[in-house]
Amino acid sequence: MGSQVVQTLRQGVWASLTGGWYHDPDQNKFNNSCHLYLWIFLLMLPLSLHLALPPTAMALSIYCTSITVFFILIKVANYRLHLMFDDGEAVVRSSLSDLSKAPEKKSNASDSCLPASISMMAIYLCFCIFALAVFILQSMCTCKCLSFYQNTMTSSKSDLEAKEGQIPNESNFLEFVSLLGSLSTRAAGANTQEEGTLECKQEAGTAEEGEAQQGLSLCLHLLYQHVFQDLHFQKRNIKYLTEEDSLDESSETSTQEKPSRKIYYKLKLFPGKWINILYDRLTLLALLDRNQDVLENLVAVFMAFLVAFLGFVLLNHGCFKDFWVFQFCLVIASCQYSLLKSVQPDAASPTHGHNQLVAYSRAAYFCIFCALIWILEQLLRLSDLPVSTLYGVTIVCHDALRFTYCFPITFLVGLFPQINTFVIYLLEQIDMHLFGGTAATSLNSAVYSILRSLIALSLLYGFCFGALKEPWDEQHTPALFSGFCGLLVVFSYHLSRQSSDPSTLINSHQAALIQCGLLILAVFSLSCALQKEILLSDVVVCSVAYILTFAITASTVFLSLKPFVTIVLYALAGTVGFVTHYLIPQLRKHHPWLWISHPVLKTKEYHQFEPREDAVLMWFERLYVGLLCFEKYVVYPAIVLSALTNDGFALSHRKKLGIHCDVLLTTVAGLKLLRSSFCNPSFQFLTLLFTLVFFHFDCPRASESFLLDFFIMSIVFHKLLLKLHFILVYIAPWQIAWGSAFHAFAQPFAVPHSAMLLLQTLLTTVFYTPLDVAKLLSTFLSLSLFDTVSSDCSLSHHPSPAGCDDNNLNSIFYEYLTRSLQHSLCGDLMLGRWGNYSSGDCFILASDYLNALVHLIEIGNGLVTFQLRGLEFRGTYCQQREVEAITEGVEEDDACCCCEPGHLPHMLSCNAAFNLRWLAWEVMATKYLLEGYSISENNAATMLQVYDLRKLLITYYLKSIIYYLIQSPKLSTWLKDATIHEALQSYTKWHHIERDPQVFSVKIDEDYVHCLQGVTRASFCNVYLEWIQYCRVDCDEDSPLVTLSYALSVLGRRSLGTASHNMSNSLESFLYGFNTLFKGDFRIATKDEWVFSDLDLLQKVVAPAVRMSLKLHQDHFTCLEETEEASILYEAITNYRSSLVICHESDPAWRKAVLSSRDTLLTLRHMIDDGTDEYKIIMLYKRHLSFKVIKINKECVRGLWAGQQQELVFLRNRNPERGSIQNSKQALRNMVNSSCDQPLGYPMYVSPLTTSYAGTHRTLRGIGGGALSLDAIRSWICSKWLRLVHCLLVQSVVESVFSFFLPQMQTLLKIYFSVFCLINITCMMYVEFSLVYVQKTVQN
Repeated sequence: MGSQVVQTLRQGVWASLTGGWYHDPDQNKFNNSCHLYLWIFLLMLPLSLHLALPPTAMALSIYCTSITVFFILIKVANYRLHLMFDDGEAVVRSSLSDLSKAPEKKSNASDSCLPASISMMAIYLCFCIFALAVFILQSMCTCKCLSFYQNTMTSSKSDLEAKEGQIPNESNFLEFVSLLGSLSTRAAGANTQEEGTLECKQEAGTAEEGEAQQGLSLCLHLLYQHVFQDLHFQKRNIKYLTEEDSLDESSETSTQEKPSRKIYYKLKLFPGKWINILYDRLTLLALLDRNQDVLENLVAVFMAFLVAFLGFVLLNHGCFKDFWVFQFCLVIASCQYSLLKSVQPDAASPTHGHNQLVAYSRAAYFCIFCALIWILEQLLRLSDLPVSTLYGVTIVCHDALRFTYCFPITFLVGLFPQINTFVIYLLEQIDMHLFGGTAATSLNSAVYSILRSLIALSLLYGFCFGALKEPWDEQHTPALFSGFCGLLVVFSYHLSRQSSDPSTLINSHQAALIQCGLLILAVFSLSCALQKEILLSDVVVCSVAYILTFAITASTVFLSLKPFVTIVLYALAGTVGFVTHYLIPQLRKHHPWLWISHPVLKTKEYHQFEPREDAVLMWFERLYVGLLCFEKYVVYPAIVLSALTNDGFALSHRKKLGIHCDVLLTTVAGLKLLRSSFCNPSFQFLTLLFTLVFFHFDCPRASESFLLDFFIMSIVFHKLLLKLHFILVYIAPWQIAWGSAFHAFAQPFAVPHSAMLLLQTLLTTVFYTPLDVAKLLSTFLSLSLFDTVSSDCSLSHHPSPAGCDDNNLNSIFYEYLTRSLQHSLCGDLMLGRWGNYSSGDCFILASDYLNALVHLIEIGNGLVTFQLRGLEFRGTYCQQREVEAITEGVEEDDACCCCEPGHLPHMLSCNAAFNLRWLAWEVMATKYLLEGYSISENNAATMLQVYDLRKLLITYYLKSIIYYLIQSPKLSTWLKDATIHEALQSYTKWHHIERDPQVFSVKIDEDYVHCLQGVTRASFCNVYLEWIQYCRVDCDEDSPLVTLSYALSVLGRRSLGTASHNMSNSLESFLYGFNTLFKGDFRIATKDEWVFSDLDLLQKVVAPAVRMSLKLHQDHFTCLEETEEASILYEAITNYRSSLVICHESDPAWRKAVLSSRDTLLTLRHMIDDGTDEYKIIMLYKRHLSFKVIKINKECVRGLWAGQQQELVFLRNRNPERGSIQNSKQALRNMVNSSCDQPLGYPMYVSPLTTSYAGTHRTLRGIGGGALSLDAIRSWICSKWLRLVHCLLVQSVVESVFSFFLPQMQTLLKIYFSVFCLINITCMMYVEFSLVYVQKTVQN
């Protein structure tokens, strides 16, 4: 534990503060020394230049040039060395490690190669680095120490050329540095003399010259001591170790007689010239990070130059003073050092191992912030800058971006994600909060979304600018403004109907470019029929919407009836929103208002145990859809158009922020509000009411305009509530499980932690990041919670051996569940079956064995993009406790505080209502129906425990072989095949006996003859001839068909015995062999090689017979008498052959059958549970599954996932029983954390991003009639016209019939009435006479 803490502090904390530098005791001294010197050089170079030179362009150019050349040298050397390891030639040498003799060998060699050890490479690298340092120091002191260097270093270029072939070592290194200093001094002196600048010579004094000389001498002396002495020590160690190894290898020979093997790599310098490098790739990777290609190297060099340029520009401008200069230079050094040796793993890295993107993150963030600071500093120096305030906040403030001081701390706590995630996050937030976008699923999606929004904004901006440029009166609305409003509605509606993923809209493989003048139009074929349907519908709807909007805005109804129209619209929006998004969802919840024990508005399936049909459409669902469409397409567009008209009229007369700014804000606000209303108006009525209350009653002076107020409030509202709810639920004292005395001791110390969490809640709300500030790790984006690292997520399984884990096999059920949701999710959401929803919400679908987290990523107008994460069937103990918390009911709870007084009818008890309010999740529905598979399993060992049951299975096996043989279309070919006839001659004899005791046994074979100790043709015919004759009438005992059937029966049983390792009497061996045959793995004995004449005998006869026998054996327990009759058995096999899919789960046919929605499937599964082999007979029945829909606080999911990333990746916690995944019923912590992407979680299945459309929901199409298109309109008109014509024809026919038969009908009615009256009179007289007679009789 202590070593892990030290490693985390060294490689995590300290490396994050320094940009990647730390002392690694596992590496050699050379690597650690190079890392230290590199970091000191990058730190001291800008600090020295800033302090020594005036803030001019010369100092900036010196620094940028030095850094660029420095990085080019290092990147080129690193790239060449990696190419050498990839493609270079390895040379094996045998020597005594006397590397100083290498130059002598080189002069005598014919290939002109120069061997060099690691010491020589170290000398070269240090020589390049410190020669560059001397050059930089010389450039710094050119003006002050020019005469001194010219007098002391008098070497010439010829002296350096004379030493061209020498290698710098301990003896001549100082001479090389002196020569380099002399040349650089003379070059600087020549430039200075040509320019005529002699001021530096006059300012230089003897004291300063001495200090410069002493400083340079000190640097060279330290270099000599710490580099060459250390390298000499390493050389002696290498020599000593080599000799020791050679002595260990052979004790009979001396060190000089036993050479050691060394592997060199040839590093080509020039054609025909190379040097041999004694080095390895792992040491080089520990020294410097690898860049894979030339582009990455160029990007790294450019980023280093950009960091140097922007950082030194800010230093020259005086943005930093005193100690903050050093702090800023430290930040520069950390950003540049990360380009050479980055922090691995970084706090923002979502994956284990080396993450190449992290290396560019620091430099990219530094460049972004420094560029913003520089731009704002330049803007503040302008005299005509229109500095204005919005809601009391200054728009331009240069002090707000001095965030670069805290760069080491922010990267340590993971405040900044990796740069690609940040770009997606930034573009997504801009598109969502400014333009009303939905979400971004990848970098391409984010760029596509922001581009289409900008294109729409640019087109709308021109119309709005032309309309507001000149003032207009209330009686006449400009046609340009009406056209702007029409286009705004059209663009908003069309953009809300499209997905943010461009791959769902266009098919790049069928692109056709049509050139028209200067414009190139791309015409793409749509990816599916639904997209075509949506586009055709948009053409009709947008045309109608444009005409209506143009007419309404041109009529000046919003201006002439200004106060009354707005009041009516606000009241209508509040009323419809309250009923649609609050009253109806609350009445449909499992516990309305968390007080009522059952839903008030119940579906028909609520009281059904196992629904067998689709969910029935209820009246309140029709009402919900109608109110939602009325609110979405009528109310909010009218409110936005009214606000646009009123604000446009005001802005045409008085410009607040300038014409361009006013037009831009008006266009952006209108586009955002309309798109948000079309996509998901669930919370629009709350935002509208809060805007009206806040800006009319609370802060009326802060109001700008209603359109802008509504726009701003839609961004900031509803962001803080979910975080506060999650925090209060998570830190509530009564939620803690008091498992030990430590909990009681630690609880008082959690009070400051709780206060810190509340503060973190406020901060994370501002940045809209995951909850804990120490865990602000954008594993997933702000609303979509999606990271590009996991964007290509397809199937996610546990890597386990085949047959040892059933998670890989069960994942197919989650894949089928994803297909079902793709057809029904969008429609069910629009019918209100999941309650209120928004982008980023997370739901859990829980059933008997399926538990999946459904994440809504993108909510559009008629589309929903989601991702499903399936959890394990047999989860951990913690998962089972949380599943129990979901499924258990609280209706029977009668407690109130410490007593049990009961509760009111149809109401919850006080304790139950209190506990439900302190949960981060809520049950939205209990009977949500989805099409899926019901799984039933039986233990095969139990069904085959008795020998008689195994004998029955073998009997069904042989009968199935006979059935498939007779039903095969190739039967006549097999019966006429001469090769098969010749191989089966022995089977035609009646006295032929199969006596293999390892295969045939009286216990499992029905045709076994005990006295003969085997199976004969006669015994076979005695048992199976009747079945053969029933399957084929024209067959006798001596026919070739019986012979072939007998041979195949022997082959099938012998294959089973071989697969069972000739131990068929053992149950485990029998099950193992039968499972082997069920998978299709047949081991054919030598006697049965005749079957290879046609493999269809195995694949089409024996293999399906094995699988069919398992189903027949299973049916034996349900209908024993029926399976004994040949006719019933024959009919059962025929039906199962067409309706039932029987195969192994590893067979591609199994997956195809499940995804094709076959009704019934059967398989045999082998599992290992606690070291014991288990064989399960799995039966699947397609039916409607009932799920519980549980909505989880999305801030809870984001916070827990972010915490897992920091704990697992950055803090390297490998404890499988860590506290962060223990069960927490109030937050479902284990289920949420286990559903995260690997390596953070362990889901059984992670679906790709799937888009569900409203057009695929059959019930919803029945309400609205499907998408609106020209064909639909034409068919509707034709149907109505035909119906009208039919009604007219029927009416005319009826009238003509009545007009013809009416006189006769009148006569008949008169006669009928007369007869009816006469009969009634007669009956009454008879009754009266009868009563009189009875009375007289009684009196007598």
